[in-house]
Amino acid sequence: MADTAQRAGGIGLIGPNAILQLVPVIELAGGRELRDQIFAAAGVFEMPSGDHMISEAPAARVHQALRAQVPDLAAALAWEAGKRTADYILANRIPSFVQTLLKALPWRVSAPLLARAIAKNAWTFAGSGQFRVVTPYRFELADNPIVAGEHSDTPLCHWHAAVFERLFQVLVHPHMICRETHCTAQGAEACVFELCVG
Repeated sequence: MADTAQRAGGIGLIGPNAILQLVPVIELAGGRELRDQIFAAAGVFEMPSGDHMISEAPAARVHQALRAQVPDLAAALAWEAGKRTADYILANRIPSFVQTLLKALPWRVSAPLLARAIAKNAWTFAGSGQFRVVTPYRFELADNPIVAGEHSDTPLCHWHAAVFERLFQVLVHPHMICRETHCTAQGAEACVFELCVG
């Protein structure tokens, strides 16, 4: 499995959108009071600037606090934050000519191209985890820091699944869906994401 981990001084790094895109979503759901409650529970009292990678630890704690504080809302809020993260990527990280090319190609051609691009930039969402593309429609993320140490009967990585789904819907096929079929929180060896046309 290819190691996509990014580290600085032994600390796993992840993109700041793992936190930043949750903020407006939480505020829409419960206002600043709910935001402050979740971030206080996570021990995070300062927002990242968005200008550089951040330690994966506070990002993981925020996602875990979200699931602990509002379990009935957590999946939907994480999903919306994932969509917003993908929209940020589309607006700021993928050149317009590349987007135009991917949209113009047959979707079975553009899918593997996008999958390879995601793998090359996996450090932005995988942290110290190891990401690999099994097929253009199946991704694995081992040692996912966002769910490290958690236990669940159902998959928990809604933020990741939403990022993948939104990117594939915009750039590959409008009816593409992504579902996490296995999660390390369930005891699986890796979080597994499956894409298909729904």
